[in-house]
Amino acid sequence: MSASEKPTDTPERLAFYEKIAKKSLKPLWAVMSNIITPEPTSDCIPHLWKFDEAKEYLLEAGGLITAKEAERRVLILENPGMPDSSKTTTSLYAGLQLVLPHEVAPAHRHSQSALRFVLDGSGAHTAVNGERTTMEYGDFVITPPHSWHDHGNHTDEPMIWLDGLDIPIVTAFDASFVESLGEDEQPINRQTGDSLARFGSNMLPVDYQQERLASPIFNYPYERSRGALETMKNQQEWDPCHGLKMRYVNPVDGGYAMPTIAPFLQLIPKGFKTAAYRSTDATVYVAVEGTGRTTIDGKVFEWGPKDIFVVPSWKWVSHEPDGEAVLFSFSDRVAQEKLGLWRQDRGNS
Repeated sequence: MSASEKPTDTPERLAFYEKIAKKSLKPLWAVMSNIITPEPTSDCIPHLWKFDEAKEYLLEAGGLITAKEAERRVLILENPGMPDSSKTTTSLYAGLQLVLPHEVAPAHRHSQSALRFVLDGSGAHTAVNGERTTMEYGDFVITPPHSWHDHGNHTDEPMIWLDGLDIPIVTAFDASFVESLGEDEQPINRQTGDSLARFGSNMLPVDYQQERLASPIFNYPYERSRGALETMKNQQEWDPCHGLKMRYVNPVDGGYAMPTIAPFLQLIPKGFKTAAYRSTDATVYVAVEGTGRTTIDGKVFEWGPKDIFVVPSWKWVSHEPDGEAVLFSFSDRVAQEKLGLWRQDRGNS
């Protein structure tokens, strides 16, 4: 018998397995090939959600339930390979959240890390730990674990953003806690822009001591991030697999901006098709600018602005924009790297 061959189920063995099962015992050799696999395998499959279609359903939901009643009016982007799981990948959750005009999503906090990537509307706000930030298209906003946060929309237009959370990771560790503040909005004791000024100007307060793993900046404005990509593209240094891809960082230590979720922003120039690439971190993408197509495991997905798609772990992927395009993405790469698990294959690049 080869090392990878599954043992034959003889009548004697099956009787033995049934007998020990009554004592909550199970033979590893009978299931080893299913739980220790030669390559990553899961029920997560490639999929694309069209934003315009999802927006219609969100607005319909807005007429059915209030933000306060729902606490968070969100449509989960549930992977069709994992129905009834509330998962987008095996380790991450994503959803689209709607806050209608003059509405508040009430203050609470939880163990899970969360990101917001603004997709529709302008001028609503998120408050985190006593500071508010105004949300504009393409802004990347962080809610660190155990941080009070609420969302308000005092404009006359609906506001929609992408939520990304590490709910499956926290669930796997059985470490979930959630607490309501009991008020719609938390007290504001810091002026808007304080965290960006305090930590985002290549300086730190003189006696600052790091207490959290997440970045102390909680809004990374798209205008600044996009401007950085625009300057760097003139250098014409294109990675064959990514074009120009940057990661959002914690200015305190230079690590990823979040402890369990790795966020990225990349620019792919006109006429550029990325080389085939795969990695162990299943990734959620958002088309921020441009149109194009992405080939995942041999299947082509056409996307336009605000469309969202998921690339499962260890599936070959390549992007081909029609013109210049910008993609936001997030994955669990930071957690995998810390655990020594992350792996990539750059194909023929």
